[in-house]
Amino acid sequence: MPARKWRKEGPLHLMLLPSLVLLLMFSYLPMAGIVIAFQKFNPGLGVWRSKWIGWDNFTYLFLLPNFNQVLINTVVIAGMKIIVGILLPLIVSIMLNEVRHKLLKSGIQTIIYLPHFLSWVILAGILIDLLSMKGLVNVFLTRVFDISPIFFLGDNSWFRIVLVLSDAWKEFGFSTIVYLAAITSINPALYESATVDGAGRWKKTLNVTIPGIIPIIVLLTTLSLGNVLNAGFDQVFNLYNTAVYETGDIIDTLIYRTGLVEFKYGLATAVGVFKSVISFIMISISYWLAYRLANYRIF
Repeated sequence: MPARKWRKEGPLHLMLLPSLVLLLMFSYLPMAGIVIAFQKFNPGLGVWRSKWIGWDNFTYLFLLPNFNQVLINTVVIAGMKIIVGILLPLIVSIMLNEVRHKLLKSGIQTIIYLPHFLSWVILAGILIDLLSMKGLVNVFLTRVFDISPIFFLGDNSWFRIVLVLSDAWKEFGFSTIVYLAAITSINPALYESATVDGAGRWKKTLNVTIPGIIPIIVLLTTLSLGNVLNAGFDQVFNLYNTAVYETGDIIDTLIYRTGLVEFKYGLATAVGVFKSVISFIMISISYWLAYRLANYRIF
């Protein structure tokens, strides 16, 4: 690199260096542990001396009686979260954009953004209390609508709904701010032209606001598709129980139980490798679709 160019760009590269080192240490070097997926791994023998068994862990994985159900649960829960996680923030951001009182608008933004900073350990405790058989929600339903108490966290027909809605409540505030930032970048002249043409708020939303934030919608959707097998371990682990394994057990919780509870490290690593390969394929496809359908490039 020439001296003049180094003086200009060198500090920027040095600023990136700590992040690159952390990325290398915690994201790339651990990939060497993939070899465990092809071994009957024994911690006492280590990676070098554990017995090599080839694809046996993967064969055993695909023959597990509950693997298909776990895979379906993961895709369904993640898919529902992606859809709600795109539509809800979009609708709320468009509605907030129409609020003209700055103090009210800022207050609403703060309130809906606060749950994002709370961990699922805390939120799970709150939800368990609220949704228990004698919790506030069931007391309200019983007294106001005369409905029998619902075991939200122990009923397979309700558990996925609780996961999706609680995840939306926690995270939609962050995406809302992203959409609002995109809306503010729209050229005001477009709204002025629409007003001159006699367009009302609804017409402006359809013909100016939504087209103006299409690139951000494509970006967030593209990034979300890469998480089609990430149904949210922290949330599910803190809320699920054996009664809802049928609809709530996901790949990440299967990895946890297999690896850390049953000490089947090779099988757990095989599950993780399977998940990573599928996620990589989905990310590649989503990037290609974003470019083909919206002429938008991530890189």
